[in-house]
Formats: sequence, structure tokens, C-alpha cells
Amino acid sequence: MLDTLDAAAVRRWCTSGLAALQRHQGEIDGLNVYPVPDGDTGTNLVLTLTSAQQALAMDLGTLPDDGRTPHGHALRLMAQGALLGARGNSGVILSQILRGLADTLGAAPAVRGRQLAGALADAADAAYAAVARPVEGTVLSVVAAAAGAARRADSDDLRAVARAAAEAATRALARTPEQLPELARAGVVDAGGRGLCLLLDALVEVVTGESPAQPAPAPPALRRPATAARETGSEAYAYEVQYLLDATDEAVARLRDELAALGDSLAVVGDGSGTWNVHVHVNDVGAAVEAGVAAGRPRRITVTRFADQAAPAPGRVARPDGRAAVVVATGAGIAELFAAEGAVVVPAKPSTGELLDAIRSTGAARVVVLPNDPNTQSVASAAAKEAHGLGVKVSVVPTRSPVQALAALAVRDPQRRFEDDVIAMAEAAGACRYAEVCHAGREALTVAGPCRPGDVLALVEGEVHLIGQDLTDTCTAVVDRMLGGGGELVTLLCGADAPTGLADRVRAHVERSWPFVEVQAYEGGQPHYPLLVGVE
Repeated sequence: MLDTLDAAAVRRWCTSGLAALQRHQGEIDGLNVYPVPDGDTGTNLVLTLTSAQQALAMDLGTLPDDGRTPHGHALRLMAQGALLGARGNSGVILSQILRGLADTLGAAPAVRGRQLAGALADAADAAYAAVARPVEGTVLSVVAAAAGAARRADSDDLRAVARAAAEAATRALARTPEQLPELARAGVVDAGGRGLCLLLDALVEVVTGESPAQPAPAPPALRRPATAARETGSEAYAYEVQYLLDATDEAVARLRDELAALGDSLAVVGDGSGTWNVHVHVNDVGAAVEAGVAAGRPRRITVTRFADQAAPAPGRVARPDGRAAVVVATGAGIAELFAAEGAVVVPAKPSTGELLDAIRSTGAARVVVLPNDPNTQSVASAAAKEAHGLGVKVSVVPTRSPVQALAALAVRDPQRRFEDDVIAMAEAAGACRYAEVCHAGREALTVAGPCRPGDVLALVEGEVHLIGQDLTDTCTAVVDRMLGGGGELVTLLCGADAPTGLADRVRAHVERSWPFVEVQAYEGGQPHYPLLVGVE
């Protein structure tokens, strides 16, 4: 049992919390408001906290010269790692909760009950501030309840306060369907809130030494690897290793020699203030990382296995004083469309760090980011904020579908002021209504009525509007419904599992029923959704 939260306890909490999220990853992924087969909150939380653990694992145990306590330093590393690895809204909110804890507890000489209560209050504030339009019945309600219970405990007993926070979070999670009608219809609790409860339970376990009873583990969710290409170097080396490194010039000179002996495609560049970006292709990943540890303090370590990757379509490299667009894409066909528009393409569901790397790779001083998914918008905003600190001006156009991004890219004009161009892109995206057609993954009650596994669902602007049995009939029906509100151009993106001729049948229907409407159809290659529709 612990009376105070020290650095060792912070590390154990991160490890225990990650293990709990991994055990329940599939369960949390299944807590999806809509019965579509792409819920990934559990996966996003696991990947976010994995990044936090990696940041802790790479620390050499030495404190920086900024007066931080050992526990404050550990919490800061955990928060920074979570931010750079944050995926989805849930990951960004978790990173802000950790930042709130780190900001408050970092200066505290000792962390007892009242200090933890104050930190949870600041964590709740940071979580609410991370969301443009906070909604109750989400993880925000859960963290607020935990903070309130910790404050009401009014005790210096760390164990009592941690227990009070975890128990209140569990009760708040059970109330989320009462606060959010979408959860009640789906018959689930909030997925992000469930993840936070697991982390608070892990904290209780660390400070009390008591292991709560665990239900049977859910099967792990599967995730497709990110795409990358071998830009240079010999095929003899299987891995690309990259990291940022804080080190002296002399240590970096030795590091270059060591890495050159391990592989090829070596690049070590500095910013003049002791921070270096290290890139190398090797077969021995451990040796490349250990060389960095010997030279200084490596961070933001990424490892890519070339055999697992597919080459993305090439993008256009902008001039340092120019502009660029970074677009998130799911599906090879969609990626090719965006690349043809001169955009740098990032695979779906990126982390903050991955988006930040893409922004920096453009070499442009002004960059527009198109997230193409409501769950990626907060990640894009976090990356934009980080990029601002590097001197890059980034604007996020809140596209929610690839068809909206295509509409936005079509109106780009480099002759306009950057701010005016962003406004024009946002207006074009907003004028493009979008729909998604997929098969229901489970039984649920939607606003269009009950559905069963295998039913065809048509979602318009994210809401289920039609439930059918035949894919083609449902696709044509949703296009009719959208065109009933007006429209001159229909864009169709066929998914990887779309039956042959689906786009042709929908196009023929539009030509018969709406003779003055133009139709453009492309092979998008996106998973889960046989058809994406845009109407302008």
C-alpha cells in the first residue's frame, strides 16, 4: 500500500492501465453507438497509452534541470507520449487528462489524497477544454464525476481518494445512456468512459495493492498496418528506425559512425539547439535504439517493417515558402485520388505524431489538414497546435468524409490568401452532403428503426436514415433521398468489398431518375463501406 504516488508507482500505473485496456480492447471497440463494423475506441486508447509507456520506457531515469520532482517528470513523460501517440477523440482526451494530472502534480512535493483530488479536477478541466462542443454522457461526464468524488472525500489518504474517484467513475459510466440518447438506443455505455474506468481501477490497484476481480478477456481487435514506402536504401535492410534525440554534437558524431555500421539510408539532422532527428534503415532495431540511448535521450521512436507496408501514392512536395495539403485516407483508390490533387496522404486513424510528421514532411510554411473522419478531427487539431510551435501555420478543415475532402481540394487556389483559401475549402466541404452504406455488424435500435446483423444501413451525415435488405436498392434509395434536397453532382466511391457493377447500377439509376445530375464514380478501396456518396 502507498501513502504517496511516487515515480515508480506512476510507471506501474501506466503498465497496469495499458494491460487492462489491452484485455478489454475488443469489448471497448464493441461499445459503438452505431451498428457499423468500424468501432475502434479500445484500439485508439491502447495505441495512445502504448505511446505513453514507450516514452516512460525510453527515459534514462535522470531528471531534467527544470526543478521537476521524480513523479512529476514521470507524469510529464507519460502525458507527452500520450499526446504524440493520441489516436481518435478518445486518445486526445486521454492525453489531456494525463496532461492535467502532470501539470498539477509535477510541482507537488508529495502526492497524497488532496493533491490527487486537485489534479483530477484539473484533468477534468483539461478534458473539457480539449472538446469544441462538450457533450455529457461521454468520458467527460465520467472524469468529472471522478474529480467531484475525489474532492468530496476531503482526505489526505491517497487510497481513500483513489477508491472514491474510481467508484464514482463506474457509477457515472452506468448513467451515460441516460444522458445520451444515442447510447440508450444502441444499448451501450460510453466507450471512452469505460476505458477511463479501467485506468482508474488500475490506479487503485497500484496504490492499494489489491487486484480487483477481472472478467474474461475479450478477443483483441485487429488493426491494419499503416502504409509507408522504402524511399531509399538497400533491400538488404528490413526496418526503418526514426527518433528524436537530445544530445551533444560530439555524441552525435559518434552515433553517426555507429549507425552507419548498422545499416544505410542514414540521416541525422539537428535544429541547432541540441535536438536531432535520426533516421536509418537497419536489421537490428535494438542496436539502433541502444546507440541513441548511449548518445543522449531518444524520444518519439518509430519502427516500420517494410515487408508489412504498401507504398502510398506519391504526393507533391511544396516549397518551404509555399502551401501544402495533408489528407487522411482509407483505401488505395482514395489515396490515389488525393495524391493526384497534390496532397500528402496519411493512412487512416493516424496518431498526433504521425500527422505532425506528415505536416513537417511537406516543407511548407502553411498547411491545410483534411481529417475526413469526425474521430480524427481532434487529433488533427492537436497536431496543428504542435506544428504551430515549430513555426508552421496549420488550418484544419473539418471534413467528415473523403467526398467532402475531394470537394474542398477542387476549389483550392494558390493565388488567394491562405486564410481565404481555407475558408473557400471549408465552404465547399460544408456544401457537400455525404452518406455511407454498410452492413450492420450487430442488432441495434436506430432512429430509422431496429436492425439486425447483415442488414444494409445507409447513414446520411452520420445518422442511420435507411435500413434495407438489398445493397443496390439501398444505395439508390439513399441517393434519391439526398438529391431530393437538391444537387448537381454525385460522387460515388466504391469500397473494397463492393460487388462488381455497383457503381454502374447506381449511375444508371441516377441518369434515369435525375437526368440533369452529373455522376462521377471511382474505385475507393475503403473497408467496411461498399459505397460512399457525396452530393454537391
